[in-house]
Order: sequence, then structure tokens, then C-alpha cells
Amino acid sequence: MQKNRIVTGHNASGKAEIILSGPVAGNTEFEHSPGFSAAVVWKTGADLRIEPRSVDPAIGLTSVMPAAGGSTAMIVTFPPDSLSAGPDFNPEKAGAEFAQRLPGLVDTFEADGSGFHRTDTVDYAVVVDGELWLDLGEGEEKRLTKGDVVVQVGTRHAWRNRSNAPAHMFFVLMSARR
Repeated sequence: MQKNRIVTGHNASGKAEIILSGPVAGNTEFEHSPGFSAAVVWKTGADLRIEPRSVDPAIGLTSVMPAAGGSTAMIVTFPPDSLSAGPDFNPEKAGAEFAQRLPGLVDTFEADGSGFHRTDTVDYAVVVDGELWLDLGEGEEKRLTKGDVVVQVGTRHAWRNRSNAPAHMFFVLMSARR
């Protein structure tokens, strides 16, 4: 799901203008996780300021995770779970690619490959299209469809796509203290 990102700012005289417009950088399918894509739309730090011409914080990203007081906005496409169960799926290569393309986020995942992870963030997650299951473990699950909003408050969770079609989500992660 390739969508455009539009970022506004101000010119030298203070007039509002579009300073960035085009596809979200990095929002391409992962090579070793068929159908999966994830890209940072924008990231803020603790000292959020309105700058006339913001620099794209997604370029040269060292971590997807927001620093203390910061936030990260992301677009994620979850392919059907069945695609990662195929004979050509290589979990080691998929994990290495995940770590390279989404630095910092990989550190929040459990090592068993279950997809469960826990972040020190409060997240707003919106299902843009498709169907997903929010899995909190031990049988605690919730089916989500287009338009549903999840407020994820630092809990252990995993996302499951049990359908036959991709699901698209928009996330805003805000750093939080435990």
C-alpha cells in the first residue's frame, strides 16, 4: 500500500507551504518476509519544536523506537500469516532484514520467533485496511477491522493476520516510562 507523505512548513516570509511530498521512504516489501512492509513516516524528539523547514527524521534513522519524550509514526503492512509458513521462508534471513530495516524495534521481540514483543511506549494504532488480530497471549485476543483503533499501553502483544489479504496499519508510538 504505497501512499504519499505530505509535510508542511513555512517559507522565509512565514507563509505555509509543502516542503516534502511523495512516497514514504522505505515503504517497500521486505525481501525475506513476503508481503511485509514497514516504514517510518515521521519521528520527533523530546524537545518538539515547530521549525520552518523540518529535516526528514526518517533519513539516517538509527532506531525506530522513540527517544524519551519522543514519538514515531509508522505505516505497516501485515501479510497473511500463511506467507511466513511457506517452505521458502527463512526466519534467520527475515530476522536479519527486520533488524537492518527497523533498528531498535527488533530488540523488543521475544527470541522464540512468536512475534510477541513489548515496547516502552504508548501506541495509537489504526487499522487502515484489512483484518488483524491483536494477540495478548494466553487466549486474550481481539479481532480488528478497518477503522478500529487500539491504544497499546506497553503490554506484551503480537499482531496476527489470519485472513487471506494484507492488512495495513498506521501507528504512532510515544515513549513512556515503566
